[in-house]
Amino acid sequence: MEGLEQSMLAATQEIEKTVDQKLALLDNLDEDTLEKLREQRLEALRRAQSQKQEFERKGHGSYREIPSERDFFAECKGSKNVVCHFYRDTTDRCAIFDRHLGLLAPRHFKTKFLRLNVEKAPYLCKKLSVRILPSLLLFRDNKVCDRVVGFDDMGGVDDFPTEALEWRLGQAGVITYTGSYGEQVVLQPKTARKGLQRVGPTGSDDESD
Repeated sequence: MEGLEQSMLAATQEIEKTVDQKLALLDNLDEDTLEKLREQRLEALRRAQSQKQEFERKGHGSYREIPSERDFFAECKGSKNVVCHFYRDTTDRCAIFDRHLGLLAPRHFKTKFLRLNVEKAPYLCKKLSVRILPSLLLFRDNKVCDRVVGFDDMGGVDDFPTEALEWRLGQAGVITYTGSYGEQVVLQPKTARKGLQRVGPTGSDDESD
């Protein structure tokens, strides 16, 4: 117990020493140096605001519908990171992805979040090998870098938390994720396949491998 108290005391003293050093540094700064620091801070804020406005101009910050597959390439052009949900209204589990993506889009401004109805995109579904719904295709620099099919990667359950999908997108590198969800995730193979649908008129409610 005594050793623990000594360790805590030493850690506290080290923190106090660091704080004292920083306070001393601030005390020794002249007015010109402080003004330069303020200007640098303001410039950084201006750059961040300008970047945010540019992302907004490109359609970032919200989860949006692509009217047709013809619009798909224009939407992806100019955005380094894109998450596109290929969905169908009659596939119930697509609504689950919709809910989570709607929450994530405002949190990750550097990534564009889109959805596209597969019934309006037969060419793209074939070209990009979209065969099972729900599916998320993840793009970096206009190339598919990963895909999320069903909910296996989020624990294999319908009621997975939004952070589970956030973690998965972070694993693909299309968003920046700094949480700790990956330390607790437990994947459930096969069972999560239940309820998926094939793309096309013959899709059934259940699709097994």
